Amino acid sequence: QLQLVESGGGLVQPGGSLRLSCAASGFTLNYTAIGWFRQVSGKEREGVSCISSSGGGTWYADAVKGRFTISRDNAKNTVYLQMNSLKPEDTGIYYCGARWGRCTVVVGLYGYWGQGTQVTVSS
Repeated sequence: QLQLVESGGGLVQPGGSLRLSCAASGFTLNYTAIGWFRQVSGKEREGVSCISSSGGGTWYADAVKGRFTISRDNAKNTVYLQMNSLKPEDTGIYYCGARWGRCTVVVGLYGYWGQGTQVTVSS
């Protein structure tokens, strides 16, 4: 069974940090681009960051540039999203998606998704 599992979400105060993980089972992430997306109730899922299969290419939404860092450890079959200097507007459910191809922010081009992990930034 091909599966992605996100973890690492939680409640954090503004200015705090969290590290999200996206672990794959049933397939290797070595040849997939991994995207992190955020969804807020009533809104569409939006791209936050993406990393190419080799790890040599990354993309960040303007709102998170300089604060978030995406990385991957193919040996552990896991992709990470380090989130620093968190703001209340970073709140949402974070999903990771996998696709065989280049990074994209088009949700429909990702073939596999995790169940999401909730991130709440509040004082």
